[in-house]
Amino acid sequence: MTDLPQQQVGQKKLGLVIDLDLCVGCHACATACKEWNGGGHMAPLPDFNPYGSGAWGVWFNRIHSFEEGEGDGARTVHFPKSCLHCEEPACVTVCPTGASYKRAEDGIVLVNEAICIGCKLCSWACPYGAREFDADEGVMKKCTLCIDRIYNDNLAPEERQPACVMVCPTHARSYGDLGDPTSAVSELVAERGGRDLMPELGYRPVNQYLPPRRGRMAPAPMRSEALPAPVPESGDNRLLRWVDQLLSR
Repeated sequence: MTDLPQQQVGQKKLGLVIDLDLCVGCHACATACKEWNGGGHMAPLPDFNPYGSGAWGVWFNRIHSFEEGEGDGARTVHFPKSCLHCEEPACVTVCPTGASYKRAEDGIVLVNEAICIGCKLCSWACPYGAREFDADEGVMKKCTLCIDRIYNDNLAPEERQPACVMVCPTHARSYGDLGDPTSAVSELVAERGGRDLMPELGYRPVNQYLPPRRGRMAPAPMRSEALPAPVPESGDNRLLRWVDQLLSR
C-alpha cells in the first residue's frame, strides 16, 4: 500500500473554496474542466454513447442539485463536487501500486496512469465519489487542480488558476493556499464558517464549502402598492402594455 508524505508545520495546501450561496448550477465549471483536461495532464476525458440513451463519461467536476427548506424559505442548492485533496486520503493508502499519491510540496492528490492497474480500490475507498474510471484506457482519473495551469509559466499570473475557477460567472469558486491562515481563501473560510465535507470520517478534506446564508433563503415580501395598476384600455394587448409600463419605470 502507498504511504502519505509526512506533513510539516506551515505546509502548503492548495485547494478550492466553494460558496454554496453563490453557485447557480450553470455547469460552467464542469464544462471548462472537461475542455481543459481534454488535452491536459490527465487527457483524454472520454464520453461514451454521448448522443444516445445511457450516455456517460469521465467528468472531474459534477454538480448535484437539491431542494432545502420548506415554504417561502425553500431554495435550490447546487453542490459542485470534485476531488477534495484530503490530508488523509484513503484513496492513496489503499492503492497497491503507488499510482495514487499525494504531493508533499502542495498537497495535491494525483494519479500516475503509467502504473495504475485499474483495480478501482481507490474509487471504493473514496467516500466522496470523486474518482472517475476511464474504461477506454483502463485507468482511474481525477481532478488534478489543473496542475498544468497553476504552474504554467507560459500563462499570465492571473490565469494560473484552475479552469473551473477562471470561468465561474458568480465567483462561487476560489483557489489558494488553505495551509496559510493569512491567505484570501483561509480568511474567507474563517469569515463565512467554511466546512469540511463529512468531517466525521477523519479524511480532513482540504477543499472547503461555504454554507448558504440563512438570511437570504426567504424572499423579501413583494409590496403590492409599489406596482402600478393596469391602465384601463380595450384590446388584447392590455396586459402587455401594463408590463411595458412596469418595466419602463
